[in-house]
Amino acid sequence: MPFHSFIEISPSISAFFWKNSEAIEDLCTEILLKESSIERLKGMQSIEHKKGFLGVRKLLEHIGYTDFDLFYDQTGKPHLIPEAKQKSSVEAIKTNHPIVDIKHISISHSHEFSSICVSTDEKIGVDLEKIKDRVMRIAPRFMDISHLENLTQEEQLKKATIVWGVKEAIFKIKNETGISFPRHINELPFTLNDKEGTAFLTYNNHKECYCFKFYEIENFIFVCATPKK
Repeated sequence: MPFHSFIEISPSISAFFWKNSEAIEDLCTEILLKESSIERLKGMQSIEHKKGFLGVRKLLEHIGYTDFDLFYDQTGKPHLIPEAKQKSSVEAIKTNHPIVDIKHISISHSHEFSSICVSTDEKIGVDLEKIKDRVMRIAPRFMDISHLENLTQEEQLKKATIVWGVKEAIFKIKNETGISFPRHINELPFTLNDKEGTAFLTYNNHKECYCFKFYEIENFIFVCATPKK
């Protein structure tokens, strides 16, 4: 079954993961899409990207919503329409994952995995990244590489991937043009065993604090960030 896993990040935040093992033709016939989504899907060149897009819609159905309940604002941030009500779908009931009163949603997909994260309270930003060697080549461009000292090569790969995910997740929450990952978003020191940490966004003479949690799912890193209360 392509539904992969569920994580309860907090009592108000839940994340869901879909592993895209089906053929693209099967996914297309299984999912009901609104016209704008059909056109968007047609414009995608990559099969992987198409599967990621459709995997997100399968996850929406998994928790009792559909593509018709999802829209994107002018900045590209996803939202569920205010009048969207929890559907009593067979799949949502069967999997025991019906979610009501969702106020925030964040989406990410990478290679064969799609993910959605929903919150009934806090703003959220998420990022899903495959652990790849390339991250070490670009690490000096987006992070303080001293945070990778005294780690094995495998640990460096994971930690650099986490840091990238933290910055992506925070950017998704703030979503303002001009934010620079290396200059404006900085994490406090943390270890892989911590499974969580704190980061700051300093931009336009204003400083904001964020909490983040990170998880390893097969050979991927999933990060969820929230503004610190």
